[in-house]
Amino acid sequence: MSVNDHYLYGVYFAPRGIRRMTEMGMTIAQHHLSPFDRLIGVVGEAGSGKSMLVKGMFPGLEMTNDDNGVNVRPLPILSVDDENGFFSPHTYHLDMRFEAAFTQPHVLAGCVKKALEKGRRVIVEHFEMLYPALGINAELLIGIGEEILVTRPNIFGPEPQDVADIVFKSIKYRKMAHTAEDLCERKLWDRYRDHYQHGDVRHGFLLEFDEKPDIDIQDIECYVKTRIADDLPVSFHDETHITFGEKLHYCTGPRMHVRSTGEIENFSLLPELKYDPMSKKYLLVGLVGDGHPQDERDLNRISF
Repeated sequence: MSVNDHYLYGVYFAPRGIRRMTEMGMTIAQHHLSPFDRLIGVVGEAGSGKSMLVKGMFPGLEMTNDDNGVNVRPLPILSVDDENGFFSPHTYHLDMRFEAAFTQPHVLAGCVKKALEKGRRVIVEHFEMLYPALGINAELLIGIGEEILVTRPNIFGPEPQDVADIVFKSIKYRKMAHTAEDLCERKLWDRYRDHYQHGDVRHGFLLEFDEKPDIDIQDIECYVKTRIADDLPVSFHDETHITFGEKLHYCTGPRMHVRSTGEIENFSLLPELKYDPMSKKYLLVGLVGDGHPQDERDLNRISF
């Protein structure tokens, strides 16, 4: 009996930015992936970072569809019956939302079953869309919303749709937090570019400084709230930039934003920098949404 037989689920903050999400994929693989896992399911909205997480978990994997529009045709798993040699793929990737436009779910489910019977590994994005036709739950099921939920289902669940419901509900907080974080960066950019790192807090974000910055927190908050009131459109520009209205802004997670700044709800900054004695960093803390605990020391409260 392995430790995975006793594992139900774990939770991580879903990082913003391509590098941080890819590194999170490496961490999840190291801690949760077994060499014997054959069916891995990933659940989350388009743009939530599923592909980056998968790339971190499986370096070198041929992705059949990605955000750059690179599509592998024909889909390799559709030829699983013809692949018997030493050089046939050991791991298949399948983006169910994309492939459903070309192939019926029952056909894809049949190919996945054949691949599993041959001892191949199959990684399915938008796994909740395949599950009704497949009828087999993933051995490792990962949901990406505001947080990353890592589960090991058995015949009693959790069901893929249960995970999907959780992450689809929470993703709005990640989008709001990321957009508000970028607005704060615009205000800080000239003086403090490259002087801070990014961190996470529930329903919000952290900017972490090695040295105490000379900043006016109230002024930054006022600036961000003004940009929110302006209801500026937020658009993907390229892999390292977004636009606020017509203003270009550097961003390493350009697909994870609200559609306009006016969609950010209840933004605020904690009125003082917080000092972390363990990391020896000064933290600028931004919050969005509602339901925050009154005690600032309990912002990451775990509730059931």
